[in-house]
Amino acid sequence: MKRFCLALDLKPDAKLIAEYEAHHRNVWPEIIQSIQDSGILHLDIYRVENRLFMILEAEDDFSFERKNALDAANPQVQQWEQLMWQYQQAIPGSKPGEKWRLMEPIFSLPY
Repeated sequence: MKRFCLALDLKPDAKLIAEYEAHHRNVWPEIIQSIQDSGILHLDIYRVENRLFMILEAEDDFSFERKNALDAANPQVQQWEQLMWQYQQAIPGSKPGEKWRLMEPIFSLPY
């Protein structure tokens, strides 16, 4: 199994953050299915202030390239992403249009 951690910011507006969280309490079934179809086994999103942190665990053959291709071909995913972008903003230093940024692991306590 592979694990990835990603970060993204929300616009610093309490009303927008509340709306974003409400959408994530009722994620569209097509979005859940697309996540699972891409090989993601477990996904959590955490928030502190307007910073989001995603922990993603996926099958060994998972790739972001394949997931991006599946997402690009899925109209419901594109509609969801357009809706979510109303609440999100890129982390400083991001490329134009870049959303979730892959984080670099710097420490791990073995278990």
